[in-house]
Amino acid sequence: MDKDRIIGAAKEAKGTVKEAVGKVIGDAKLQADGRTEIVEGKVQNAIGGLNDTVRDILKK
Repeated sequence: MDKDRIIGAAKEAKGTVKEAVGKVIGDAKLQADGRTEIVEGKVQNAIGGLNDTVRDILKK
């Protein structure tokens, strides 16, 4: 598993927590930061998946 997938998943989790906390305390900026971090995590996770795929193809 590519390190980008792990880091991306962690960013997604952190973003989800930020977004939830922002909703609870009514902080729109914190919510927006959380959503941004979720998207960044998804992109990084996708890049890691692509790297895994390329690595698997090259091994064959």
